[in-house]
Amino acid sequence: KATQKVIADRPRVSMSVAAAIAEIGEPEACATLLANSGADIASVSFRRMAERHGHLPLVREALIADARLPADCRHMLLVKLGEMLKGSPLVLALMGAARAERVTRDACVKASVTLIEGTRAEEHTALVEHLRLRGDLTASFIIRTIAHGKVDFFGSAVVALSQQSEQRVRALLAGGHDIALQALFRSAGLAAATHAIILRALKVWREVANGKRLAGVQEVSWLMLKELGGQSAEGDLAGLVKSIHLDALRENARGHALAIAAA
Repeated sequence: KATQKVIADRPRVSMSVAAAIAEIGEPEACATLLANSGADIASVSFRRMAERHGHLPLVREALIADARLPADCRHMLLVKLGEMLKGSPLVLALMGAARAERVTRDACVKASVTLIEGTRAEEHTALVEHLRLRGDLTASFIIRTIAHGKVDFFGSAVVALSQQSEQRVRALLAGGHDIALQALFRSAGLAAATHAIILRALKVWREVANGKRLAGVQEVSWLMLKELGGQSAEGDLAGLVKSIHLDALRENARGHALAIAAA
């Protein structure tokens, strides 16, 4: 263990040595490696450390603090943390297993959307594939991303699901007509019932991108809800959009309260 830490703390650690530590190293050695700015760590090595030791605070915190950590690894750590929380005796005592499962799942989904904000565009494809393999690239998650204006990520998801070229998908999202977009959504496996709200959100974000409109998640989610019939709308899809809208209302109210308190 001591020898591993010494090696991990060398002024220069090659990618192959870093890979060996990531694969067989003790948690302390991995944490030391991550803290070493002279270590050349490959993406696959980050993933192995996240897989092997991501449940341990020492390594998890070191991984999260590393700006080089790939987005899919950040999501992996997010999920691991959620799993730990829902199994916590305190959480189980306060909420019960069923509610703890639901609350942590919802929190992970919301945190995953937030994670996209800090993800470079070139990492979107890897993150999409990671989510797809985990079964987390669901229609509800995709709807959340477009409601929050993550159009680039939404495009990457559609590329992966539709198997169409990135150039074609990007062109359609930027200026395609409704019929062509609906055909694209169908090819991505998105149910027809979701098309209208996705189109509504996409059109608003287009206007925002072109400087023709100022809008945020609160307004976009409200317009999406209106497509479904407004507050009186029922069903799972309406429930999802309502939850997005309520979250946006709460977030905006919190922001206003903090601004008033700081004034």
